[in-house]
Amino acid sequence: MRAWLQARDPEEPIIPWWLAGTIIGLLLTISLTFAGHHLGAASEYEYTGGRILSLFSEAEKLPRWQGKLGVWWETILLLGVFVGAALAAWLTRKPSLEIPTLWREHFGADRWKRYAVAFLGGFIMLFGARLAGGCTSGHMISGISQLALSSFVFAITIFVTGILVAKWLYDWRTA
Repeated sequence: MRAWLQARDPEEPIIPWWLAGTIIGLLLTISLTFAGHHLGAASEYEYTGGRILSLFSEAEKLPRWQGKLGVWWETILLLGVFVGAALAAWLTRKPSLEIPTLWREHFGADRWKRYAVAFLGGFIMLFGARLAGGCTSGHMISGISQLALSSFVFAITIFVTGILVAKWLYDWRTA
């Protein structure tokens, strides 16, 4: 498998977009049909924080986390995302810790600066997801497929904000 991945054209996707979309659609259908849940992950980060907090306090007694600190399907989903990403990086031998060229040109090659900014960006994104009542996968895959107006607003907001922040972040350094 690894030899095939290394021999293939790196510009070609491993899975065609239409097949990946079909797989996600089937997964969403199965999830809604059998589990009664949409796909989403933002809540699990909150519950994981609650599990960690419960090691040092009686957090599980708080009304917010009662009955939610066990291992659920979201836990397995996030573990699968982590394991899948690690497996993909290992199979393709693409170093995921490499500083992207565009970042290096604008902000330098300091790894810890890159990690700090990535962590801060992830934290802001997660905070926004919880504030919006769902994460990007919950809104943009599950919500839009169910024609939820809030999910369309969320998707538009995410894309517009992402474009504006990226433009500001990289353009102000070249001005």
